[in-house]
Amino acid sequence: MDHSTHGTLSAVVAMAGSGLLLAAVVPGAVRLTRRAPLWQRMSLPPGLALPLLVLVHAWVVLADLVHPLPTGVAVASELVLLLAAFVFWVPVVACTRHRLSDPGRCLYLFLAAPLLDIPALGVIASGRQAEGLAMIVGMLPLGIVAAVATWSWIQREERQAVDALPLAMPGGDPGVR
Repeated sequence: MDHSTHGTLSAVVAMAGSGLLLAAVVPGAVRLTRRAPLWQRMSLPPGLALPLLVLVHAWVVLADLVHPLPTGVAVASELVLLLAAFVFWVPVVACTRHRLSDPGRCLYLFLAAPLLDIPALGVIASGRQAEGLAMIVGMLPLGIVAAVATWSWIQREERQAVDALPLAMPGGDPGVR
């Protein structure tokens, strides 16, 4: 999305839409197709996927602050960002060889959220407060997914702990496990 129209409502909507696409639409699409063979081919180790997304995201968001990009370059950079977003979400959602464990998924997502907000802070510092805030708000689903992943992990651990408890001793309360 061409962010060169700074100060206008369309630029604010473009920033919010870009953040929402990265944080909600892409993971939803990967989740719906999580068993597709495509994800196995696109799967990178999380230690590469996270920095790739962070760097591409920073480049796409901040490049326009340095020098307005031609429309073709802006569109191409957004497509690269979209591809990096898919690569980022594969270890979290898809069933591949690089799928993260529950603790790994939580750490990965909680680490990504503030790193992806740094370019938006750069946009705010450059005087485009509405655009930067729109990007941050658009990316809020990433934090929500991180919280849900953590809650699911906690619930799963509790169920496993209860299931592993020995049955009550003879003569004890039969309702207690």
